[in-house]
Amino acid sequence: MLVTSRSAAEYRAMFALPPELPGTVLDCCAGGASFAAETAGVVAVDPTYARGRAELADGVRTGLVDGDRMIAAHADRFDWSWYGDRAARASMRTAAAAAFLADLADRPGRYVAGALPHLPLATGSVDLALCSHLLFTWADRFDEHWHRAALVELARVARQEVRVYPLVLQGSGEPVPFLDALRADLDAAGLPSELRPVPYRFQRGAEEMLVVGTVDGWPTSDVRSSREPTTRRSRSGSWT
Repeated sequence: MLVTSRSAAEYRAMFALPPELPGTVLDCCAGGASFAAETAGVVAVDPTYARGRAELADGVRTGLVDGDRMIAAHADRFDWSWYGDRAARASMRTAAAAAFLADLADRPGRYVAGALPHLPLATGSVDLALCSHLLFTWADRFDEHWHRAALVELARVARQEVRVYPLVLQGSGEPVPFLDALRADLDAAGLPSELRPVPYRFQRGAEEMLVVGTVDGWPTSDVRSSREPTTRRSRSGSWT
């Protein structure tokens, strides 16, 4: 798994975010992204934050190189129109990595060690949960059952919405075969979802995000195995 360093500008395009975010936002799993460093009200969660600072810095630097290698191996699967060119992307990622490492040193409380599908966060503790380049991206490593558990967990901690991008496999950009079945399963469990277009363009075929509504009335037992409908949460604020 790569420790990637994406910027706030990339996040806003990937998730079609407004200029001002009304509430608390979870970035999971955040890796070396500078979204929290650049944006007030963002809490970043990633298992790599359990590492020492020096080891994490090495992982961030390695991620910059390995990400470029993965892109080069699938060069025909990428669209450079959003970035402009390779140099612009490289500059953006390098700046994001530096901002992340500086903010981690200055404000370590914004970075929480944790991994899906079991987050160290209270139920309803954030307004919006974002998940970039983990779910679906690595569907060749994590199966449908894991994805369902991860989405249910993100919905547990989010009061309003969960947004996931992209919805294709890393590198190849191939579609995820169980996406439709997973959405039907979530809907049956009281978690309605929809696909929404995003302005970000890079990996071919990755033009939409998954948006999952959240619910009230979480049972005290393990909801990951529950299929009983729950009362849908009324929403406040706007993420459009």
